[in-house]
Amino acid sequence: MTNSEPKFRFSAKAGRTTTQPISSLIDLAVQNRNVISLAAGLVDEQTLPVGEVRKLTERILSDELSGQKALQYGTTPGLIELREAVIRHVCELDGVSAEDMSITPDNVIIGSGSQQLLYIITDILVDPGDIVITEWPSYFVYTGLLTSLGASVRAVEMDNDGMSIKSLKNTLEELKRSGDLGRVKIVYLCDYYQNPTGITLSPERREELLEVVRSYSTEHRICILEDAAYRELSCEGRAPRSIKSYEPNNTMVVLAQTFSKSFSPGLKTGFSILPDELSEAVLDQKSCHDFGSSNFAQHLILRAIRSGDYAGHVEVLRRRYMDKRDAMLTSLRENLGDFEPEQTSWTTPGGGLYVYLTLPERIDTGPNGNLFKAALSEGVVYVPGEYCYGPDPRRRPERNHMRLTFATVDEQSIHEGIARLRRAIRSLTDGNYRPAGAGFARKVEQA
Repeated sequence: MTNSEPKFRFSAKAGRTTTQPISSLIDLAVQNRNVISLAAGLVDEQTLPVGEVRKLTERILSDELSGQKALQYGTTPGLIELREAVIRHVCELDGVSAEDMSITPDNVIIGSGSQQLLYIITDILVDPGDIVITEWPSYFVYTGLLTSLGASVRAVEMDNDGMSIKSLKNTLEELKRSGDLGRVKIVYLCDYYQNPTGITLSPERREELLEVVRSYSTEHRICILEDAAYRELSCEGRAPRSIKSYEPNNTMVVLAQTFSKSFSPGLKTGFSILPDELSEAVLDQKSCHDFGSSNFAQHLILRAIRSGDYAGHVEVLRRRYMDKRDAMLTSLRENLGDFEPEQTSWTTPGGGLYVYLTLPERIDTGPNGNLFKAALSEGVVYVPGEYCYGPDPRRRPERNHMRLTFATVDEQSIHEGIARLRRAIRSLTDGNYRPAGAGFARKVEQA
């Protein structure tokens, strides 16, 4: 293109949409094999169900009729038999019946991972300037989506029991007093082993949260968007019931889950259970996206559920991730347990893939901070906590936190990665820090 040729004129939405920061962090590890990545929240590659998927695929394709059905287009809402299986699966997890939640397969939509469904649900509810309430910190891919859609974020504090109900009430009350309650469309939370903190919303808060949001749904119904992507990766007993299971009339809560974390991300299949009023609108939008997610993947997952391969694989993942979580917690105690203990702490997740590390406030963990550069020089990378704080106009991102994942690395690499992180921290606090550009950081820049 010459300088005289006109350029494309992008939409306002395109201008608001930016590259997700995790992409560059993944690239760092891919390009440099000596880097230990405690950043990328991918799944453990060694546990991917290659044998099970090979066997299930052979069964599908060994019969002409079943192969033809699986290789044909599917429907926009998804394979009816899989939607029925989803209902049974969720009800078993919650210990309730479909009648208790007033749901049928018509309330289930199969998507290309839960991310597609989170996008569509938010897109049909939120106009630019509308308000979405999130946790603080929150899942940065979703808050990036909110920025793209032009939403205004209001963040609610968390503690070790999840989203603070008191802070949620205060936020809703402030919006009511300011005349902005009518702009609130969604309360979003990742309530199982949260990304990024690993914290789970306590059983005691789940029904209370539902009642609080219902009490403020006066001008219109506020949607509770329950992102349960990590729900089945429990390390310590049975996970709590979903918020959705406390709603007998199926009017406010959207439950979004995925088979990516619990079976295979390569199949890119998730699901949502929605109120009647939202189902049709989501399907209208989804038909503009794809007319239905991968039909073959849905047939495969259905067979995995029916054969018991799915349940067996989930148990394998739970044991594997528990071992790796324990390795990370042990290594943190050994390497950072005596480092300014009054200001240094980390979460102890009951499952999922993440631990959230808090350092003294004077240590900047951000992407432009000295610690990130020092860590890269040592050959370890993490997700700066700064990325995990949504664009709430009332708040400034906190810069002394980091998200660590034990998902993709083995126990030996976890211990070595935390040891490298400790050296990076000590190099700053002990006055021995060398600016990035030397050592390993230079290798990264040259790759």
